[in-house]
Amino acid sequence: MKIFAIASILTLSLTTALPTIATAADKPVVGLVMKSLANDFFKNMLEGAEAHAKKRGDYELKAIGMQNETDFESQVNGVENFITQGVDAIVIAPADSRAMVAPLKRAMDAGITVVNFDVALDEQAKKDAGVNLAFVGPDNRAGAKMVGDALAKDLGEGAKVVIIEGNPGADNAAQRKLGFDDAIAAGKLKLLDSRTAHWETEEANSVFSNMLTAHPDIQGVLAANDSMAIGVIKALDAAGRKDIKVVGFDNVPAVAPLLKDGKLLGTVDQFGSQMAANAIDKALSVVAGGPKLEGWIKTDIELVTKANVK
Repeated sequence: MKIFAIASILTLSLTTALPTIATAADKPVVGLVMKSLANDFFKNMLEGAEAHAKKRGDYELKAIGMQNETDFESQVNGVENFITQGVDAIVIAPADSRAMVAPLKRAMDAGITVVNFDVALDEQAKKDAGVNLAFVGPDNRAGAKMVGDALAKDLGEGAKVVIIEGNPGADNAAQRKLGFDDAIAAGKLKLLDSRTAHWETEEANSVFSNMLTAHPDIQGVLAANDSMAIGVIKALDAAGRKDIKVVGFDNVPAVAPLLKDGKLLGTVDQFGSQMAANAIDKALSVVAGGPKLEGWIKTDIELVTKANVK
């Protein structure tokens, strides 16, 4: 049974009550904090976490998400609520890599096990706060270079490209921008413009439409997630431009047909449906008395193109 409750106007909160062998009081409680549940990547992540909780059956899952990609305050409030509830672990994909350090430190000071996954917290902010916290997640810079290299190979040297960036405050956005820059330099492409669309489809549509007006000679687009790539493709369809190649990141289900028909050249699969489940396993291991997580625990990435899309 799933009980859905609105924690605030801007926060979607779910509590999953699952059949148990022991009583609910005997099971550890894990608070999962995600980003926008309007994003297919995090919808898939939530489904994977729910399936994982049902399969294990030995912990209670409480999950919250943001209404949109810039709803940072909802994550702060969610962490504070989990602290008040006294959950055993908080597993978080932070929307802002600096702003979330302080509330997570309060959680750690309260004796709650915290696992940072998907988006790394800012190293300097952690150092300033005296926080030593591992990161469980992919190499976003390597993934972005991987798909950027595919675009460079397709377009050839000298091709003119633009970048659609993610949230400026998020570490994964910064790392993907660096990876795109690496691919542009290695492929000897010409970067015409680079702007944020805050991970959002409609904002990417608008931002890229303006780019296309200013630079009608664009040949390629590097979008930092698939939601924004979809917005770019909508803009291209509206403009009747079939000559511009687009790459994204995340491999959400919605891009499979775009890959198959060539509207999207490539994306990066970071196996989002498994990511939260993997981080929850690690959190529960620590809660059970296992060793504290340290350093960067890398998770898998894979280039997805028309040749291997499922």
